[in-house]
Amino acid sequence: MKKGFCCGTFDPITVGHVDIIERAARLCDKLVIGVVVNYAKNSYFTLEQRTEMVKAAVSHIKNVEVVSFSDHLPTYVMKEGFDVIIRGLRNESDFDYEIGLAQLYDHFFKGSCETVYIMTKPEYSYISSTIVRQNFELDADVSGWVTPSVYKLMKEFKNK
Repeated sequence: MKKGFCCGTFDPITVGHVDIIERAARLCDKLVIGVVVNYAKNSYFTLEQRTEMVKAAVSHIKNVEVVSFSDHLPTYVMKEGFDVIIRGLRNESDFDYEIGLAQLYDHFFKGSCETVYIMTKPEYSYISSTIVRQNFELDADVSGWVTPSVYKLMKEFKNK
């Protein structure tokens, strides 16, 4: 059984993220989506809100489970026995960042887990959580960049 792990801050989860997750789920028997705390970022939405949005966005995928955590990622991956980490790539700058992470992970995994990349579809390549957030804060219509369930939750969380 191939057990995969796909993680991110998902602040918020976009249609590009969902596309990567749907495609990754076809490669694994079980895919765990990790909503993480990124200490280098100040998140717009809380960890709980982001986790709720991710659960709503991927509820249609049967072999997916959503968790949240703030542990050291390689330690968590080793403890949970994942076979593969799946990451999405939008562009060259993502690749430059991700190659360093893959090399770091390999140091910890010592061959027990592989990092696999899935390229985003061209129609999603310009969509990032940052772009969604910045436009959302200015009351622009971002409904095409997130799922309807996520857009509804974003509006609810903003009005609290």
